[in-house]
Amino acid sequence: MALPKTVIEEMQKGQPSAGLRLVKPPRLEQGDRLTREEFERRYDAMPNLKKAELIEGAVYMPSPVRHREHGRQHIQLAGLIMLYSTATAGTDCSDNATIRLDTINGPQPDLVLFVDESAGGNTRISEDGYIVGAPELVVEIAASSESYDLHTKLEAYCRNGVREYIAWRTEDGELDWFRLRGKKYVRVQPDDKGVIASSVFPGLRLHVKALLAGDMKKVLAELQKGLKSKEHADFVNRLSQKSQRKSKR
Repeated sequence: MALPKTVIEEMQKGQPSAGLRLVKPPRLEQGDRLTREEFERRYDAMPNLKKAELIEGAVYMPSPVRHREHGRQHIQLAGLIMLYSTATAGTDCSDNATIRLDTINGPQPDLVLFVDESAGGNTRISEDGYIVGAPELVVEIAASSESYDLHTKLEAYCRNGVREYIAWRTEDGELDWFRLRGKKYVRVQPDDKGVIASSVFPGLRLHVKALLAGDMKKVLAELQKGLKSKEHADFVNRLSQKSQRKSKR
């Protein structure tokens, strides 16, 4: 059946008839069970919402964050990740970006560090600007071991192949560094100097003991050692070679 003339005229003007207007998506609510596509549709319709995540099909809407238990620690690790990425061509990083992990997971991790797709990374950037796939490294600031960051979200990251996962438990005064081995995460222990070196990003060295003590000068000095190492230079060279090979295809 043909559309009425008034409806056609309104559509041509970019003003659909009331009967054809799209229904506004329902609000996101804590505990909603959604697909990732529906989660994004509702999230996009709430521009004033600061943060929401879809983890294993369930919506989580974290409480406002505190400076002493989250904000300060977040910016400390953000600075570290940014400095490493800046010194490592072929990598990229992001802060609070929603990740299209799979059909039932759209986490918004505090920090991610990943290898560019052109250099052989696991992720790609979609046409609408989202990170798609599993970043090589994810960082979360968690209040304690009771946080969903250490349970449901950890399981989702593990299953989807996030190779390294750092969770800083600020209220417990602990930092967990998980490394993917097979299909399971194994907790990595610092060496006798209190340092953990990434197995995915050569040169990324974190002085855990100094970080937990608030000694950022020592943390940054340890990172600089890593950035000046031969293993880091070799890594940058490998990424460059992969990018060049791909660009010639």
